[in-house]
Amino acid sequence: MTKFKFPSAYTILFVLIALVAALSWVVPAGKYEMTMNEALGKEVPVAGTYKQVDSNPQGLVDVLLAPVDGLYNHETYEAGAIDVALFILIIGGFLGIVTKTGAIDAGIERVTDRLRGREEWMIPILMALFAAGGTIYGMAEESLPFYTLLVPVMMAARFDPVVAAATVLLGAGIGTLGSTINPFATVIAANAAGIPFTDGIWLRVAILVVGWVICVAYVMRYAKMVRQDPSRSLVADKMEENKAHFLGNKGQEMLEFTTTRKIVLGIFAGAFAVMIYGVAVLGWWMAEISGVFLASAIIVGLISRMSEEQLTSNFIDGARDLLGVALIIGIARGIVVIMDKGMITHTILHGAEGMVSGLSTVVFINVMYWLEVVLSFLVPSSSGLAVLTMPIMAPLADFANVGRDLVVTAYQSASGIVNLVTPTSAVVMGGLAIARVPYVRWLKWVAPLLAILTVLITVALSLGAVLA
Repeated sequence: MTKFKFPSAYTILFVLIALVAALSWVVPAGKYEMTMNEALGKEVPVAGTYKQVDSNPQGLVDVLLAPVDGLYNHETYEAGAIDVALFILIIGGFLGIVTKTGAIDAGIERVTDRLRGREEWMIPILMALFAAGGTIYGMAEESLPFYTLLVPVMMAARFDPVVAAATVLLGAGIGTLGSTINPFATVIAANAAGIPFTDGIWLRVAILVVGWVICVAYVMRYAKMVRQDPSRSLVADKMEENKAHFLGNKGQEMLEFTTTRKIVLGIFAGAFAVMIYGVAVLGWWMAEISGVFLASAIIVGLISRMSEEQLTSNFIDGARDLLGVALIIGIARGIVVIMDKGMITHTILHGAEGMVSGLSTVVFINVMYWLEVVLSFLVPSSSGLAVLTMPIMAPLADFANVGRDLVVTAYQSASGIVNLVTPTSAVVMGGLAIARVPYVRWLKWVAPLLAILTVLITVALSLGAVLA
Protein backbone atom coordinates (compact mmCIF):
# COMPACT_ATOMS: atom_id res chain seq x y z
CA MET A 1 0.00 0.00 0.00
CA THR A 2 1.44 3.34 -1.03
CA LYS A 3 1.95 5.71 1.91
CA PHE A 4 0.12 9.03 1.54
CA LYS A 5 2.48 11.93 0.97
CA PHE A 6 1.22 15.42 1.69
CA PRO A 7 1.39 17.72 -1.36
CA SER A 8 4.01 20.44 -1.73
CA ALA A 9 3.47 24.11 -0.95
CA TYR A 10 2.88 24.79 -4.66
CA THR A 11 -0.02 22.34 -4.81
CA ILE A 12 -1.52 23.59 -1.54
CA LEU A 13 -1.53 27.16 -2.83
CA PHE A 14 -3.03 26.19 -6.20
CA VAL A 15 -5.80 24.28 -4.39
CA LEU A 16 -6.52 27.38 -2.29
CA ILE A 17 -6.71 29.51 -5.44
CA ALA A 18 -9.21 27.06 -6.92
CA LEU A 19 -11.29 27.02 -3.71
CA VAL A 20 -11.46 30.84 -3.58
CA ALA A 21 -12.44 30.86 -7.26
CA ALA A 22 -15.24 28.39 -6.44
CA LEU A 23 -16.43 30.70 -3.65
CA SER A 24 -16.78 33.53 -6.15
CA TRP A 25 -19.59 31.51 -7.77
CA VAL A 26 -21.44 31.17 -4.42
CA VAL A 27 -20.66 34.27 -2.34
CA PRO A 28 -22.59 37.37 -3.53
CA ALA A 29 -20.41 40.05 -5.08
CA GLY A 30 -20.44 43.37 -3.26
CA LYS A 31 -18.58 46.58 -2.66
CA TYR A 32 -18.39 49.47 -0.21
CA GLU A 33 -18.19 53.04 -1.38
CA MET A 34 -14.57 54.18 -1.20
CA THR A 35 -13.24 57.56 -0.14
CA MET A 36 -9.73 58.97 -0.17
CA ASN A 37 -8.06 59.17 3.24
CA GLU A 38 -5.51 61.96 2.89
CA ALA A 39 -3.57 60.89 5.99
CA LEU A 40 -3.07 57.40 4.55
CA GLY A 41 -2.88 58.42 0.90
CA LYS A 42 -5.21 55.52 0.08
CA GLU A 43 -8.88 54.90 -0.55
CA VAL A 44 -10.76 53.37 2.40
CA PRO A 45 -14.27 51.85 2.63
CA VAL A 46 -17.11 53.89 4.15
CA ALA A 47 -19.11 52.13 6.90
CA GLY A 48 -22.76 51.48 6.08
CA THR A 49 -22.36 51.87 2.30
CA TYR A 50 -22.07 48.21 1.29
CA LYS A 51 -24.18 47.14 -1.66
CA GLN A 52 -24.30 44.12 -3.91
CA VAL A 53 -22.91 44.45 -7.42
CA ASP A 54 -22.83 42.29 -10.52
CA SER A 55 -20.96 39.08 -9.86
CA ASN A 56 -17.69 38.25 -11.54
CA PRO A 57 -17.19 34.51 -10.94
CA GLN A 58 -13.66 33.25 -11.55
CA GLY A 59 -13.14 30.37 -13.94
CA LEU A 60 -10.34 28.04 -14.98
CA VAL A 61 -8.52 30.68 -17.01
CA ASP A 62 -8.58 33.07 -14.04
CA VAL A 63 -7.17 30.35 -11.78
CA LEU A 64 -4.31 29.68 -14.21
CA LEU A 65 -3.58 33.40 -14.59
CA ALA A 66 -3.76 34.11 -10.83
CA PRO A 67 -0.06 33.33 -10.10
CA VAL A 68 0.94 35.51 -13.07
CA ASP A 69 -1.27 38.35 -11.87
CA GLY A 70 0.09 37.76 -8.39
CA LEU A 71 3.46 38.82 -9.73
CA TYR A 72 2.32 41.33 -12.34
CA ASN A 73 -1.25 42.13 -13.42
CA HIS A 74 -1.49 41.34 -17.12
CA GLU A 75 -4.57 43.56 -17.58
CA THR A 76 -3.67 46.74 -15.69
CA TYR A 77 0.13 46.36 -15.90
CA GLU A 78 0.34 47.04 -12.17
CA ALA A 79 3.06 45.37 -10.13
CA GLY A 80 1.99 42.68 -7.69
CA ALA A 81 4.67 40.72 -5.86
CA ILE A 82 7.19 40.91 -8.72
CA ASP A 83 9.41 43.25 -6.71
CA VAL A 84 9.60 40.77 -3.83
CA ALA A 85 10.25 37.84 -6.20
CA LEU A 86 13.08 39.70 -7.94
CA PHE A 87 14.48 40.70 -4.56
CA ILE A 88 14.59 37.00 -3.62
CA LEU A 89 16.46 36.12 -6.83
CA ILE A 90 19.00 38.92 -6.31
CA ILE A 91 19.49 37.87 -2.69
CA GLY A 92 20.06 34.33 -3.95
CA GLY A 93 22.69 35.56 -6.39
CA PHE A 94 24.38 37.63 -3.68
CA LEU A 95 24.47 34.66 -1.30
CA GLY A 96 25.74 32.42 -4.09
CA ILE A 97 28.77 34.67 -4.60
CA VAL A 98 29.44 35.15 -0.87
CA THR A 99 29.10 31.41 -0.19
CA LYS A 100 31.57 30.60 -2.97
CA THR A 101 34.25 32.69 -1.23
CA GLY A 102 34.03 30.42 1.86
CA ALA A 103 33.61 33.49 4.08
CA ILE A 104 30.28 32.36 5.56
CA ASP A 105 31.55 28.85 6.32
CA ALA A 106 34.69 30.24 7.95
CA GLY A 107 32.65 32.70 10.00
CA ILE A 108 30.19 30.02 11.10
CA GLU A 109 33.02 27.80 12.26
CA ARG A 110 34.44 30.61 14.44
CA VAL A 111 31.05 31.45 15.95
CA THR A 112 30.14 27.84 16.78
CA ASP A 113 33.63 27.19 18.15
CA ARG A 114 33.40 30.15 20.56
CA LEU A 115 29.82 29.32 21.59
CA ARG A 116 30.48 25.62 22.06
CA GLY A 117 28.28 24.44 24.91
CA ARG A 118 26.30 27.70 24.91
CA GLU A 119 24.88 27.61 21.39
CA GLU A 120 21.26 27.93 22.54
CA TRP A 121 21.90 31.52 23.68
CA MET A 122 22.01 32.56 20.04
CA ILE A 123 18.24 32.01 19.99
CA PRO A 124 17.03 34.68 22.48
CA ILE A 125 19.57 37.22 21.22
CA LEU A 126 18.60 36.80 17.57
CA MET A 127 14.88 36.59 18.35
CA ALA A 128 15.16 39.86 20.29
CA LEU A 129 16.77 41.54 17.27
CA PHE A 130 14.12 40.22 14.88
CA ALA A 131 11.35 41.19 17.32
CA ALA A 132 12.75 44.71 17.43
CA GLY A 133 12.55 44.83 13.64
CA GLY A 134 8.97 43.57 13.76
CA THR A 135 7.69 46.01 16.37
CA ILE A 136 9.53 49.03 14.92
CA TYR A 137 8.95 48.68 11.19
CA GLY A 138 7.04 45.44 10.60
CA MET A 139 9.96 43.31 9.44
CA ALA A 140 8.54 40.79 6.97
CA GLU A 141 9.92 40.30 3.44
CA GLU A 142 13.20 41.79 4.66
CA SER A 143 13.64 38.74 6.91
CA LEU A 144 13.83 36.25 4.03
CA PRO A 145 17.62 36.53 3.45
CA PHE A 146 18.28 35.63 7.09
CA TYR A 147 16.89 32.11 6.61
CA THR A 148 19.71 31.21 4.25
CA LEU A 149 22.21 32.69 6.67
CA LEU A 150 20.91 31.10 9.87
CA VAL A 151 20.16 27.54 8.75
CA PRO A 152 23.83 26.54 8.36
CA VAL A 153 24.68 28.38 11.60
CA MET A 154 22.05 26.44 13.56
CA MET A 155 22.94 23.14 11.91
CA ALA A 156 26.61 23.64 12.71
CA ALA A 157 25.51 24.24 16.31
CA ARG A 158 23.82 20.77 16.23
CA PHE A 159 20.29 22.10 15.91
CA ASP A 160 18.14 21.76 12.77
CA PRO A 161 16.55 23.97 10.08
CA VAL A 162 13.34 24.25 12.12
CA VAL A 163 15.24 26.12 14.85
CA ALA A 164 16.61 28.55 12.27
CA ALA A 165 13.21 29.09 10.64
CA ALA A 166 11.52 29.55 14.03
CA THR A 167 14.15 32.02 15.20
CA VAL A 168 13.46 34.28 12.23
CA LEU A 169 9.74 33.72 11.66
CA LEU A 170 8.66 33.71 15.31
CA GLY A 171 11.11 36.45 16.24
CA ALA A 172 9.96 38.93 13.62
CA GLY A 173 6.41 37.60 13.91
CA ILE A 174 6.01 38.25 17.64
CA GLY A 175 7.43 41.72 17.07
CA THR A 176 4.78 42.43 14.44
CA LEU A 177 2.07 40.86 16.60
CA GLY A 178 3.09 43.22 19.41
CA SER A 179 3.72 46.21 17.16
CA THR A 180 4.35 49.48 18.98
CA ILE A 181 5.42 52.03 16.37
CA ASN A 182 5.23 49.85 13.25
CA PRO A 183 4.19 52.29 10.47
CA PHE A 184 2.83 49.49 8.25
CA ALA A 185 0.41 48.14 10.87
CA THR A 186 -0.16 50.13 14.06
CA VAL A 187 0.26 53.62 12.61
CA ILE A 188 -1.85 52.94 9.49
CA ALA A 189 -4.56 51.23 11.56
CA ALA A 190 -4.64 54.03 14.14
CA ASN A 191 -4.87 56.67 11.42
CA ALA A 192 -7.69 54.76 9.73
CA ALA A 193 -9.43 54.49 13.12
CA GLY A 194 -9.02 58.21 13.73
CA ILE A 195 -6.85 57.99 16.88
CA PRO A 196 -3.17 58.65 17.79
CA PHE A 197 -1.06 55.53 17.33
CA THR A 198 0.26 55.90 20.89
CA ASP A 199 -3.20 55.15 22.34
CA GLY A 200 -3.11 51.67 23.88
CA ILE A 201 0.66 51.32 23.41
CA TRP A 202 1.33 49.89 26.88
CA LEU A 203 -1.01 46.95 26.34
CA ARG A 204 0.82 46.21 23.09
CA VAL A 205 4.18 46.43 24.89
CA ALA A 206 2.93 43.89 27.44
CA ILE A 207 1.78 41.53 24.68
CA LEU A 208 5.13 41.97 22.92
CA VAL A 209 7.29 41.24 25.98
CA VAL A 210 5.26 38.30 27.33
CA GLY A 211 4.81 36.88 23.82
CA TRP A 212 8.55 37.12 23.14
CA VAL A 213 9.36 35.24 26.37
CA ILE A 214 6.87 32.50 25.44
CA CYS A 215 8.27 32.14 21.89
CA VAL A 216 11.89 32.05 23.07
CA ALA A 217 11.11 29.39 25.68
CA TYR A 218 9.24 27.32 23.09
CA VAL A 219 12.08 27.44 20.53
CA MET A 220 14.85 26.85 23.09
CA ARG A 221 13.05 23.84 24.51
CA TYR A 222 12.82 22.28 21.06
CA ALA A 223 16.43 23.22 20.19
CA LYS A 224 17.81 21.52 23.30
CA MET A 225 15.71 18.42 22.59
CA VAL A 226 17.07 18.17 19.03
CA ARG A 227 20.67 18.63 20.13
CA GLN A 228 20.31 15.86 22.72
CA ASP A 229 18.47 13.50 20.36
CA PRO A 230 18.65 14.42 16.62
CA SER A 231 16.10 11.69 15.83
CA ARG A 232 13.42 13.84 17.47
CA SER A 233 13.93 16.60 14.93
CA LEU A 234 10.89 17.59 12.91
CA VAL A 235 12.95 16.99 9.77
CA ALA A 236 15.05 14.06 11.00
CA ASP A 237 14.32 12.12 7.79
CA LYS A 238 15.95 14.91 5.77
CA MET A 239 19.03 15.25 7.97
CA GLU A 240 21.64 13.99 5.52
CA GLU A 241 20.01 15.79 2.62
CA ASN A 242 20.01 19.07 4.57
CA LYS A 243 23.59 18.64 5.69
CA ALA A 244 24.66 18.17 2.08
CA HIS A 245 22.64 21.21 0.98
CA PHE A 246 23.51 23.67 3.76
CA LEU A 247 26.89 22.41 4.94
CA GLY A 248 28.18 20.91 1.71
CA ASN A 249 31.26 23.16 1.54
CA LYS A 250 32.52 22.21 4.99
CA GLY A 251 35.54 19.94 5.18
CA GLN A 252 37.06 18.16 8.16
CA GLU A 253 39.51 20.99 8.90
CA MET A 254 38.53 24.54 9.79
CA LEU A 255 38.73 26.96 6.89
CA GLU A 256 41.39 29.64 7.10
CA PHE A 257 39.86 32.97 8.15
CA THR A 258 41.81 35.08 5.68
CA THR A 259 41.78 38.87 5.42
CA THR A 260 39.75 38.61 2.21
CA ARG A 261 37.12 36.48 3.93
CA LYS A 262 36.95 38.92 6.83
CA ILE A 263 36.38 41.79 4.39
CA VAL A 264 33.71 39.78 2.57
CA LEU A 265 31.91 39.11 5.87
CA GLY A 266 32.15 42.83 6.66
CA ILE A 267 30.48 43.67 3.33
CA PHE A 268 27.93 40.92 3.97
CA ALA A 269 26.97 42.36 7.37
CA GLY A 270 27.12 45.91 6.01
CA ALA A 271 24.61 45.09 3.25
CA PHE A 272 22.06 43.94 5.82
CA ALA A 273 22.73 46.98 8.02
CA VAL A 274 22.16 49.30 5.06
CA MET A 275 18.97 47.40 4.20
CA ILE A 276 17.56 47.77 7.72
CA TYR A 277 18.48 51.47 7.90
CA GLY A 278 17.03 52.11 4.45
CA VAL A 279 13.70 50.44 5.26
CA ALA A 280 13.32 51.81 8.79
CA VAL A 281 14.60 55.37 8.25
CA LEU A 282 14.64 56.21 4.55
CA GLY A 283 11.44 54.43 3.57
CA TRP A 284 13.11 52.14 1.03
CA TRP A 285 11.33 49.15 -0.41
CA MET A 286 12.24 46.19 -2.60
CA ALA A 287 13.79 48.08 -5.53
CA GLU A 288 16.25 50.03 -3.40
CA ILE A 289 17.33 47.15 -1.19
CA SER A 290 17.63 44.87 -4.24
CA GLY A 291 20.07 47.44 -5.62
CA VAL A 292 22.06 47.29 -2.37
CA PHE A 293 22.51 43.52 -2.61
CA LEU A 294 23.28 43.64 -6.33
CA ALA A 295 26.02 46.20 -5.73
CA SER A 296 27.31 44.17 -2.76
CA ALA A 297 27.45 41.02 -4.91
CA ILE A 298 29.60 42.79 -7.51
CA ILE A 299 31.91 44.25 -4.84
CA VAL A 300 32.37 40.84 -3.16
CA GLY A 301 33.16 39.25 -6.52
CA LEU A 302 35.79 41.89 -7.31
CA ILE A 303 37.41 41.70 -3.86
CA SER A 304 37.55 37.91 -4.13
CA ARG A 305 39.22 38.27 -7.55
CA MET A 306 36.54 36.31 -9.38
CA SER A 307 36.64 36.45 -13.14
CA GLU A 308 33.66 37.86 -15.01
CA GLU A 309 32.56 34.34 -15.87
CA GLN A 310 32.90 33.11 -12.27
CA LEU A 311 31.02 36.10 -10.87
CA THR A 312 28.06 35.77 -13.21
CA SER A 313 27.86 31.96 -12.99
CA ASN A 314 28.01 32.02 -9.18
CA PHE A 315 25.31 34.71 -9.13
CA ILE A 316 23.05 32.70 -11.43
CA ASP A 317 23.62 29.50 -9.44
CA GLY A 318 22.64 31.30 -6.25
CA ALA A 319 19.54 32.80 -7.84
CA ARG A 320 18.59 29.35 -9.18
CA ASP A 321 18.61 27.96 -5.61
CA LEU A 322 15.85 30.43 -4.64
CA LEU A 323 13.83 30.28 -7.86
CA GLY A 324 11.23 28.05 -6.21
CA VAL A 325 10.82 30.59 -3.43
CA ALA A 326 10.19 33.37 -5.96
CA LEU A 327 7.52 31.24 -7.65
CA ILE A 328 5.81 30.50 -4.34
CA ILE A 329 5.52 34.25 -3.68
CA GLY A 330 3.61 34.78 -6.93
CA ILE A 331 1.30 31.82 -6.33
CA ALA A 332 0.50 32.95 -2.77
CA ARG A 333 -0.37 36.43 -4.01
CA GLY A 334 -2.68 34.87 -6.58
CA ILE A 335 -5.20 33.96 -3.86
CA VAL A 336 -5.78 37.64 -3.04
CA VAL A 337 -6.01 38.42 -6.77
CA ILE A 338 -8.87 35.93 -7.21
CA MET A 339 -10.72 37.31 -4.19
CA ASP A 340 -10.53 40.88 -5.43
CA LYS A 341 -11.44 40.04 -9.02
CA GLY A 342 -14.32 37.87 -7.81
CA MET A 343 -15.66 40.87 -5.83
CA ILE A 344 -16.09 38.86 -2.61
CA THR A 345 -13.59 40.62 -0.31
CA HIS A 346 -16.01 43.41 0.66
CA THR A 347 -18.87 40.93 1.03
CA ILE A 348 -16.90 39.00 3.65
CA LEU A 349 -16.08 42.28 5.41
CA HIS A 350 -19.77 43.25 5.39
CA GLY A 351 -20.64 39.93 7.04
CA ALA A 352 -18.09 40.66 9.76
CA GLU A 353 -19.61 44.11 10.28
CA GLY A 354 -22.99 42.57 11.03
CA MET A 355 -21.61 39.98 13.47
CA VAL A 356 -20.15 42.44 16.01
CA SER A 357 -23.17 44.75 16.37
CA GLY A 358 -24.88 44.83 19.78
CA LEU A 359 -22.35 42.76 21.79
CA SER A 360 -21.02 43.42 25.32
CA THR A 361 -17.53 44.92 25.67
CA VAL A 362 -15.59 41.71 26.42
CA VAL A 363 -17.52 39.64 23.87
CA PHE A 364 -17.26 42.43 21.28
CA ILE A 365 -13.48 42.73 21.42
CA ASN A 366 -12.94 38.97 21.33
CA VAL A 367 -15.35 38.47 18.41
CA MET A 368 -13.58 41.38 16.72
CA TYR A 369 -10.26 39.57 17.20
CA TRP A 370 -11.54 36.34 15.65
CA LEU A 371 -13.09 38.19 12.73
CA GLU A 372 -9.75 39.84 12.08
CA VAL A 373 -8.12 36.40 12.27
CA VAL A 374 -10.39 35.14 9.48
CA LEU A 375 -9.88 38.28 7.41
CA SER A 376 -6.09 38.05 7.92
CA PHE A 377 -6.06 34.69 6.14
CA LEU A 378 -7.75 36.35 3.18
CA VAL A 379 -5.73 39.59 3.30
CA PRO A 380 -2.20 38.71 4.54
CA SER A 381 -0.90 42.27 4.05
CA SER A 382 -1.01 44.03 7.44
CA SER A 383 -1.35 47.47 5.85
CA GLY A 384 -3.96 46.21 3.38
CA LEU A 385 -6.00 44.67 6.20
CA ALA A 386 -5.79 47.89 8.24
CA VAL A 387 -6.99 50.07 5.36
CA LEU A 388 -9.78 47.61 4.57
CA THR A 389 -11.16 46.89 8.05
CA MET A 390 -10.40 49.77 10.42
CA PRO A 391 -12.73 52.36 8.81
CA ILE A 392 -15.58 49.84 9.28
CA MET A 393 -14.70 48.22 12.62
CA ALA A 394 -13.41 51.22 14.60
CA PRO A 395 -16.72 53.19 14.57
CA LEU A 396 -18.57 50.06 15.76
CA ALA A 397 -16.42 50.10 18.91
CA ASP A 398 -18.02 53.39 19.96
CA PHE A 399 -21.44 51.72 20.19
CA ALA A 400 -20.01 48.86 22.28
CA ASN A 401 -18.22 51.28 24.66
CA VAL A 402 -14.86 49.84 23.63
CA GLY A 403 -11.88 52.08 22.96
CA ARG A 404 -10.82 52.30 19.33
CA ASP A 405 -7.24 51.67 20.44
CA LEU A 406 -8.34 48.20 21.63
CA VAL A 407 -9.77 47.49 18.18
CA VAL A 408 -6.37 48.42 16.69
CA THR A 409 -4.68 46.04 19.16
CA ALA A 410 -7.13 43.26 18.25
CA TYR A 411 -6.44 43.83 14.54
CA GLN A 412 -2.65 43.76 14.80
CA SER A 413 -2.65 40.78 17.18
CA ALA A 414 -4.87 38.82 14.78
CA SER A 415 -2.79 39.82 11.76
CA GLY A 416 0.41 38.97 13.63
CA ILE A 417 -0.63 35.50 14.80
CA VAL A 418 -2.10 34.51 11.42
CA ASN A 419 1.03 35.61 9.60
CA LEU A 420 2.99 32.99 11.53
CA VAL A 421 1.22 30.23 9.60
CA THR A 422 -0.94 31.49 6.72
CA PRO A 423 -0.19 29.90 3.34
CA THR A 424 -1.24 33.14 1.64
CA SER A 425 1.85 34.86 3.08
CA ALA A 426 4.93 35.00 0.88
CA VAL A 427 7.05 35.38 4.02
CA VAL A 428 5.78 32.16 5.62
CA MET A 429 5.88 30.03 2.48
CA GLY A 430 9.09 31.60 1.19
CA GLY A 431 10.94 31.33 4.50
CA LEU A 432 9.96 27.71 5.05
CA ALA A 433 10.93 26.86 1.47
CA ILE A 434 14.38 28.41 1.97
CA ALA A 435 14.87 26.47 5.23
CA ARG A 436 13.48 23.30 3.56
CA VAL A 437 10.89 22.83 6.31
CA PRO A 438 7.65 21.24 4.99
CA TYR A 439 4.67 23.51 5.58
CA VAL A 440 2.44 20.84 7.15
CA ARG A 441 5.16 19.85 9.61
CA TRP A 442 5.58 23.50 10.57
CA LEU A 443 1.83 23.76 11.24
CA LYS A 444 1.91 20.71 13.48
CA TRP A 445 4.96 21.96 15.40
CA VAL A 446 3.78 25.54 15.93
CA ALA A 447 0.12 24.72 16.76
CA PRO A 448 0.62 24.45 20.57
CA LEU A 449 2.46 27.79 20.55
CA LEU A 450 -0.39 29.43 18.63
CA ALA A 451 -2.82 28.15 21.29
CA ILE A 452 -0.69 29.66 24.08
CA LEU A 453 -0.39 33.00 22.26
CA THR A 454 -4.13 33.01 21.61
CA VAL A 455 -4.80 32.65 25.34
CA LEU A 456 -2.38 35.52 26.02
CA ILE A 457 -4.12 37.78 23.48
CA THR A 458 -7.59 36.86 24.74
CA VAL A 459 -6.66 37.68 28.34
CA ALA A 460 -4.98 40.95 27.31
CA LEU A 461 -7.92 42.11 25.18
CA SER A 462 -10.49 41.12 27.82
CA LEU A 463 -8.60 42.96 30.56
CA GLY A 464 -8.28 45.96 28.26
CA ALA A 465 -12.04 45.98 27.73
CA VAL A 466 -12.85 45.59 31.45
CA LEU A 467 -10.35 48.19 32.68
CA ALA A 468 -11.11 50.78 29.99
